[in-house]
Amino acid sequence: MTPDELRTFCLSFNDAVEDFPFDPETSVFKVAGKMFALTALGGHPLTVNLKCDPDLAVQLRAAHPEIAPGWHMNKRHWNTVTVDGDLPDRQLRELIEDSYDLVVAGLPRAQRLRLDRP
Repeated sequence: MTPDELRTFCLSFNDAVEDFPFDPETSVFKVAGKMFALTALGGHPLTVNLKCDPDLAVQLRAAHPEIAPGWHMNKRHWNTVTVDGDLPDRQLRELIEDSYDLVVAGLPRAQRLRLDRP
């Protein structure tokens, strides 16, 4: 997945926006003001921090060397995924969608319904 494909996919979700609260190089993708992905799109290698269920995070890290505890994040709830082609794009897309869904699940019911994700 290229940086442009990563950005496009993150912005494809309902109400997703890109923000730059830290610096102009670090893209933060949010839904309803809550972060679901963080990446430096110009970084080499390209990495993305994604929210993850804590139990699944441990399993993913054990099975995939390109998935590590979230860098500068709560390591229980966030993974850093290296986007270097070793992890299939399909699986990366699923991890991004799961991150988005976890954030949406924590929103008030009215906001979840507005996003069509009960």
